[in-house]
Amino acid sequence: MSSLSRELVFLILQFLDEEKFKETVHKLEKESGFFFNMRYFEDSVTNGEWDEVEKYLSGFTKVDDNRYSMKIFFEIRKQKYLEALDKHDQARAVEILVKDLKVFSSFNEELFKEITLLLTLGNFRENDQLSKYGDTKSARAIMLVELKKLIEANPLFRDKLQFPSLKNSRLRTLINQSLNWQHQLCKNPRANPDIKTLFVDHTCGQPNGGRAPSPVTNPLMGSVPKVGGFPPLGAHGPFQPAPAAITNSLAGWMANSSSVPHQAVSAVPMGLTAPNNAASMLKRPRTPPNNPAMDYQTADSEHVLKRSRPFGMSDEVNNMAVNISPVTYPGQSHAHTIYSSDDLPKTVVVNLNQGSAVKSMDFHPVQQTLLLVGTNIGDIAVWEVSGREKLVHRNFKVWDHGACSAALQASLATDYTASINRVMWSPDGALFGVAYSKHIVHMYSYHGGDDLRNHLEIEAHVGNVSDLAFSHPNKQLSIITCGEDKTIKVWDAVTGVKQYTFDGHEAPVYSVCPHHKENIQFIFSTAIDGKIKAWLYDNMGSRVDYDAPGHSCTTMAYSADGTRLFSCGTSKEGESHIVEWNESEGAVKRSYHGLGKRSAGVVQFDTTKNRFLAAGDDFVIKFWDMDNVNLLTTSDADGGLPASPCVRFNKEGILLAVSTSDNGIKILTNADGVRLFRSIENRIASGTVAKGPVIGTFGASSSAAGTSIGVGDRSAPVMAISGLNGDNRSLPDVKPRITDESEKSKIWKLSEINEPSQIRSLKLPDGLLAVRVLRLIYTNSGSAILALTYNAVHKLWKWQRNERHLTGKATTSLAPQLWQPSSGILMTNEISETNLEDAVPCFALSKNDSYVMSASGGKISLFNMMTFKTMTTFMPPPPAATFLAFHPQDNNIIAIGMEDSSIQIYNVRIDEVKSKLKGHQKRVTGLAFSNVLNVLVSSGADAQLCVWSMDGWEKQASKLLQIPPGRVPAPLAQTRVQFHQDQTHLLAVHETQIAIYEVPKLECLKQWVSQESSGSITDASYSCDSQLIYASFEDGSVGVFTATLKMRCRINPTAYLPPSPSLRVYPLVIAAHPSEPNQFALGLTDGGVHVLEPTESDGKWGTIPPLENGAGPSLASGAGSDQQPR
Repeated sequence: MSSLSRELVFLILQFLDEEKFKETVHKLEKESGFFFNMRYFEDSVTNGEWDEVEKYLSGFTKVDDNRYSMKIFFEIRKQKYLEALDKHDQARAVEILVKDLKVFSSFNEELFKEITLLLTLGNFRENDQLSKYGDTKSARAIMLVELKKLIEANPLFRDKLQFPSLKNSRLRTLINQSLNWQHQLCKNPRANPDIKTLFVDHTCGQPNGGRAPSPVTNPLMGSVPKVGGFPPLGAHGPFQPAPAAITNSLAGWMANSSSVPHQAVSAVPMGLTAPNNAASMLKRPRTPPNNPAMDYQTADSEHVLKRSRPFGMSDEVNNMAVNISPVTYPGQSHAHTIYSSDDLPKTVVVNLNQGSAVKSMDFHPVQQTLLLVGTNIGDIAVWEVSGREKLVHRNFKVWDHGACSAALQASLATDYTASINRVMWSPDGALFGVAYSKHIVHMYSYHGGDDLRNHLEIEAHVGNVSDLAFSHPNKQLSIITCGEDKTIKVWDAVTGVKQYTFDGHEAPVYSVCPHHKENIQFIFSTAIDGKIKAWLYDNMGSRVDYDAPGHSCTTMAYSADGTRLFSCGTSKEGESHIVEWNESEGAVKRSYHGLGKRSAGVVQFDTTKNRFLAAGDDFVIKFWDMDNVNLLTTSDADGGLPASPCVRFNKEGILLAVSTSDNGIKILTNADGVRLFRSIENRIASGTVAKGPVIGTFGASSSAAGTSIGVGDRSAPVMAISGLNGDNRSLPDVKPRITDESEKSKIWKLSEINEPSQIRSLKLPDGLLAVRVLRLIYTNSGSAILALTYNAVHKLWKWQRNERHLTGKATTSLAPQLWQPSSGILMTNEISETNLEDAVPCFALSKNDSYVMSASGGKISLFNMMTFKTMTTFMPPPPAATFLAFHPQDNNIIAIGMEDSSIQIYNVRIDEVKSKLKGHQKRVTGLAFSNVLNVLVSSGADAQLCVWSMDGWEKQASKLLQIPPGRVPAPLAQTRVQFHQDQTHLLAVHETQIAIYEVPKLECLKQWVSQESSGSITDASYSCDSQLIYASFEDGSVGVFTATLKMRCRINPTAYLPPSPSLRVYPLVIAAHPSEPNQFALGLTDGGVHVLEPTESDGKWGTIPPLENGAGPSLASGAGSDQQPR
């Protein structure tokens, strides 16, 4: 079968899956043999559908194809046999033995005899080898792990375990593009052609009136992506394709819209694109060019793909198995974990007395027990729901009366009160916004405990401000507001400067819902007349004009994974509707039953876990499964709810806040939530956890041990942390703040750890040559550690997920495996003609842990982390690369620090250096991106920090480190940088000091200078929640600091290293776990890698210094001893 025919099969598979032809999908997978759906295979095995399991496997392999296949079939049939024996179904067991297992007797007769003897036992567990056999469910799960390894190792499954990276509804898009071209080639194109069939080519009939408008002024489609030099790696690769102008999202809405500014061909998506782009493409109708950079490659383009070029990708890249289990189709929106209604939070565990009627609530995106509340009299509050404590309370107050408009001043003179319509946390939880019923929006910055600071006051609209939301257009955090003046406005979240105003609604705007598909950012808005519109950030007008069901006041929300769109609203007559939309067609996909016909007020709703919907209606909370239109269940929360209560899930979906009729709030949980509360309460009872948590904003008190809470799913993105190695990772939950009672603080002293019994440590097993470790990083999943050694070899340790270790995360309680692919190859950087003593090794890990980009003084190499194969090399020295960092918004772009002191901004997809930044005097040794400030910070061996704008790459600021008097650093001493999770404060690491700077001004807020007796600082890193800083020293010790540079614990080398008088061993690099704040890893001079954690009884590193209790000190720089911040 030709490559195009093969690709067509994948397009058909995607189409069938999107249309829910589930049986047909799997039949085509099997009959074509192109894609082995591991998820379907797992489900079939788990359900014991043995006939279907073997039938599906038969499309890809037979029993005697190779030893892997034989082992796969043997394990399946053996399990089937054992289950029959376990049920004491002797007849069935004999049948399986004769029909299914007999075939293996010719290969291992002794084994077959032993299996046969099991028939004679009353319980086959009497056999020593089967004595640990548990129940059927666990046995199948254990077998599945083995089967997956066998399938991954089986060469017959190579390139069949990963579905190609396709945009949603790719086949429909191609058909729509074809219809557009056909229509452009019509001799008499009509303005609104009637396309009724795909069976024959489209042609317009003879014109009955004027010709259609010129394609230049009436674009029918977006621009075709620019021709590139080689194909993108796809969704799982580190280099994403450049955003195409066409998107399926909302395309059908525009095609069906009655008032779209530019008429579209019926049934053909127009795409969210600026008209001039389309115009440039349609000036001369022609056949689309062969485009190797597009998703669908033609046969003619294959020679282009194989052409040698500096960054030519091999065909293997597109077919590489990256994340084999579980596999879902791109756009497969309904592949989710199986939940039951028991997973819903329905148990009331907390009652909070707010004091006034609750209008809006929002759980913190990181600290999942923190609830923000706004009321009908303008009060805001931040609650720690697990401790039932109101941490912050503010009444309505205008901050600057002089800046108010005359209209607002007149309104306030008449009635100095305002109701709150919406409260919402920013994606990283450092800010929150409040929309009031009178003109203004308040932005606060939250620093933990009761530390709430005024950030921005914006007079956003004339009259009522109905809603607000956060988004990231143009790579900057923005606030979106809407209001009574019928407009939507976009504001810079840092400066408060207005960026866009969208006019077009004919009634007051009720709600906004920002989102993005691929790299296209857009906003849905709804008005009180039931009109829905969509906008791009381009001031080109609305792209959609559509009616909500029942012409109702409507709010819209996406599922947590961003693939499904829902709306809920109530009409003037009180009839409520909750529906799911088909975005590609702009039509209601399903309407859910069970909402009242005479609702009092507008019904509010929320989504969770990509699976459930909840709405407050008829004095209860109503729940739906997203895939079932019928009501799943209801909860009255033990009574006391208003007719249309306000409801809000936390990110994990284990807590649900609901407003009550007596001006209170009830917190409902499921079993996981109950366990969470008990864990926190136990810690509070033991005096180890304070009531107020610390949020990730810089300057809050340090965190320590607490309940480890994973980040759940909500559609709002989480800010990234730019690590010392240039990696970006999602924020974990921040742990509750530790506090000491006043008496304890008076006798506080630095915790010294000297003995192995005072610490949990693990030296990672290593069968390779022990060579000093120069770079170290955890994978973003937290389940593996990657090291780069002096001899340019990478070592990867993986922790396995099993019954004893369910999380699969790195831990000191279980040794990982030094992982190598079956080929036995090593990931080794290109080092020909390289003097390793002069080289500065560097690497950067892709966000999905599938690829690593690395250099050791030679060319930059791109490795596949599954196979260890070198996918490509590029940029040969001189100059050599000395630091690598992926651009946070575009994985096609990397920042490369160079030996010659320059920084190159390089687009790997088009093999082009976009900018060359010059500001350092010596080699560049650190790079860190800030999403919030839209800047790149660089550091060099010249002990200088530079700030560069990500828009034009101009230098904004620079500053030399403050080298302590009398200290002379090495000529090429490295300086590294890492952003705090608030993305505005920066950790700078030098052999003489660690220091905190505020960006972009580079004001030094704190400095800690090392004592010469402990040797130079070799490395340092923030913990994952930015509440601790780990620093390693030349004497082998590790210091654990608070976020304000107070040392709280020192770990001496005797605690984790065996005595070795003849060998001086110390850590060169340190890496923090991405989701466990109290775990870190060290890379040593002897080649060892050690993972360190506090003991389970301690749960944290040391205790907080006295000044750290309470709200914490300011970050003003001050003098101190060498062991205190300067």
